[in-house]
Amino acid sequence: MFKLFSKSGGVEWIVVFLGNPGPKYELTRHNAGFMAADECERDTGASISRARFKALTGQTKLDGHSVLLLKPQTYMNLSGEAAAQAASFYKVPPEHVLVVSDDVSLPMGHLRVRAKGSAGGHNGLKSLISCLGTDAFPRVKLGVGSPAHPEREMIDWVLGRFTDEDAALMRRTAQRAWQAARCCILEGPERAMNTFNSNKP
Repeated sequence: MFKLFSKSGGVEWIVVFLGNPGPKYELTRHNAGFMAADECERDTGASISRARFKALTGQTKLDGHSVLLLKPQTYMNLSGEAAAQAASFYKVPPEHVLVVSDDVSLPMGHLRVRAKGSAGGHNGLKSLISCLGTDAFPRVKLGVGSPAHPEREMIDWVLGRFTDEDAALMRRTAQRAWQAARCCILEGPERAMNTFNSNKP
């Protein structure tokens, strides 16, 4: 049975939403994690706006459990710095650092929850693994699809904006991603995997 530990007045979980800061990158594929942060704010009423740990942060309670919400304000390949600083400050172990990110290996609109794993070529996850010193942290990945010729187009693809139709699909996916993150925290990664790792958007 999955159980949360309790620290009086402390943070029990950190949710790290990955993206690149600034208007230039809004609604780009690499910012799918930030889209999930927007849905988190709508759902919880939290405001992820306080500048700390090289990030914008907010806090919320999920069934009484304290959760730090974090949007790194470094660029993607340095995202782990913010997460590691926050985890060190609050003494949160890696298995309670939940990362929400885009994934080009998944079809657009699909989700995948994992309890741990490699970076899979994602620079934000590479940074987190390096800074946390382990790959044993849970993650929720939002599929953004891949270009026809990835060896030539991948950078342009992940930094490209969604079409209007795809943006609507990704907002629904971001809503589900936040619900998957919530499930992971409250019921454990295995339950979240069983519930959200579907082939259907």
